Amino acid sequence: MKTIAIYARKSVERMDSISIESQIEFCKYEARGGLYQIYSDNGYSGKNTDRPAFHTMMQDVCANRISAVIVYKLDRISRSILDFSEMMELFQKYNVQFISATEKFDTSSPMGRAMLNICIVFAQLERETIQQRVTDAYYSRSKRGFYMGGRIPYGYQKVDTVVDGVHTAKYVAVPEEAEDIKKMYIRYADPGATLGDVVRALQSTSKYNKRGHAWNTARVSDMMRNPVYCMADQSIYRFYQSQKSNIYNAPEDFNGRNGLYLFRGTTNPNRKTWDLAEKEVVIAPHEGIIDAKTWLICRKKLLRNHTAKTGKAKNSWLVGLVKCGRCGYAMSIKKSKRKDGVVRYFCCSLKSASRTCEGAGRTVHADDLEVIISKEIRQKLDTLSITTPKVTVQHNTQRDATETEIQRLNAAIDALLSKLPDANDALMKYINDKVMEYDREKSELERRLIALQQGNVKMPIRQLHNCMDVWDALSLEDKTGVARLLIHKITIYPDRTHIDWNV
Repeated sequence: MKTIAIYARKSVERMDSISIESQIEFCKYEARGGLYQIYSDNGYSGKNTDRPAFHTMMQDVCANRISAVIVYKLDRISRSILDFSEMMELFQKYNVQFISATEKFDTSSPMGRAMLNICIVFAQLERETIQQRVTDAYYSRSKRGFYMGGRIPYGYQKVDTVVDGVHTAKYVAVPEEAEDIKKMYIRYADPGATLGDVVRALQSTSKYNKRGHAWNTARVSDMMRNPVYCMADQSIYRFYQSQKSNIYNAPEDFNGRNGLYLFRGTTNPNRKTWDLAEKEVVIAPHEGIIDAKTWLICRKKLLRNHTAKTGKAKNSWLVGLVKCGRCGYAMSIKKSKRKDGVVRYFCCSLKSASRTCEGAGRTVHADDLEVIISKEIRQKLDTLSITTPKVTVQHNTQRDATETEIQRLNAAIDALLSKLPDANDALMKYINDKVMEYDREKSELERRLIALQQGNVKMPIRQLHNCMDVWDALSLEDKTGVARLLIHKITIYPDRTHIDWNV
């Protein structure tokens, strides 16, 4: 027997918005005493259909259990034209009547359906207008130097303040953390110093900063890119001007005392963090920690490092595939000059960055590993040529396994985060490290899942054999392509090397 579905939704708790309970009461009246089932999503936006109760209701529609869907108002069920049109097609397919308690539509007639679509157009327009107003308000406030939330930079704490008569917050230096920041900049300002040198200088006191996070080159690099620490003067103004940033203060406001806020900007918010073009630069109400000259030396040095790094070719066709067996991090190529030439070897990136991993436990020469892996590829192709005419990556199986692993990692992260309220300092550090580890694993899996969702990869065995016959003559890019087609990852353990194949 079919039932009537009553659907209610509320995105946020506001005094001027109708409650879930009131919506349901209005819809009950429209049910006219018929048998009904309630589906409600509290705290979910109408911009898309990612709502649990909505999904349950649509499953019941497809199972032919529902005769009509009643909502208090059209925008309670959807504010998207595409989502709404797809939903109405499904309703028509299963002969489900759609009823709005406050807007009378006859979906059985062409005119009624046309009016319905017109209303949903305006519902989407209203949603997009609200989004634009929120975005405009955010950038308007940010340009005035108001605190806009986010992670508090190392070296500072947040305190309440008033800016232009508006209650907001600002940063105040934490002396112990500020000393680490000064030590970091002074060391890197030395012309011959590297990020690794800075990390080692910091680790000479402790492997972890005052907040319990491990020192590493990525963390140090991010800190020294942040203009929140600089005492912004005219030289800082000219620097951001040369980088084509959007500066919202007059040059005379750069007084050599205050730090800066740096926002992504509205013109091209997806630019990389190193690219300062069109970023929004605003004078902040707090005082900086690092003098402008020292800050500029370090910031320009980081820019030069990035330019050199992006123009540098890969040193091995195995880069990106080789992982440390102890920590799971990628192993990157290092070079060592000797009398007989330059030697390349793989080193754990976590060990290089923070010394918190012991590494693979043995020296892994890139030349030797490349020879071993090329032989393994040839042997793998020989076995495949016997059983199948093509190399086919089993995407469906791998996709399911990857999705399951992502769900497991999400559950593990949630379990760790639930322990935070009762954690002491030691446990906090452990939880933080594990969450970061799980998050890195999840990011790698998500990238792999995207690749798997693009469909099966097929290449004739003969073509791959031809590649192996002229292997030494292939370009680095061609070798990389063959390796990535066949190999998922290569894990280096102290006593062995393990290959996870895609085939």
